Amino acid sequence: MTHLEKSYEFKAQTVIKQFAKRNIDGYYCTNREETVKLMLSFIEEGKSISWGGSITITELGIKDILENGNYVLIDRDKFSGEERNNKMREAFFSDYYLTSSNAVTQDGMLVNIDGNGNRVASISFGPKQVIVVVGINKLVPSVEYAVERIRNFATPPNAIRLGYDTPCSKIGVCSDCLVKDCVCGQLLITRFNRNPGRIKVIIVGETLGF
Repeated sequence: MTHLEKSYEFKAQTVIKQFAKRNIDGYYCTNREETVKLMLSFIEEGKSISWGGSITITELGIKDILENGNYVLIDRDKFSGEERNNKMREAFFSDYYLTSSNAVTQDGMLVNIDGNGNRVASISFGPKQVIVVVGINKLVPSVEYAVERIRNFATPPNAIRLGYDTPCSKIGVCSDCLVKDCVCGQLLITRFNRNPGRIKVIIVGETLGF
């Protein structure tokens, strides 16, 4: 293990201790392969699974594994228009919800910003189990830093990816916009989990997502 890898693990374990105070289950995996194995160990066969629009979840490759397994998948990406919206609503009642977090603070809070709000709604309430995967790049010192990071480093490339007509998709930084395609409509700070075992956060010692 390199010095950098050791520092990643130490940083992750520091945050995991803070998760425990907030009734959030925390785990650390050194790479994507370990992460996928751990995620699958949490998921019971035959149950329903959905996910948010997460680059991290896509990068892990777990969707393909689930497609070939004994699970009931609620995949909004296979639909468009109102059917897609209905699938996002259906995801709210899934057994397992897979997502990332836009940022995680050193004292164990999850910070997420959404346009529609379907992802933050599912994180806060709805699916029976929420499995959150975050790359080491998303650990930040504070909530204030988290919001700044999301708006200026995560949101612009995401708006570009989605083809949204927002100022940040054109200039690369946040303009605190109120336009139709705004992807910063909802802000969720998860500081405590009242349902023991519901939220599991896996920190990965790699860069994942935006």
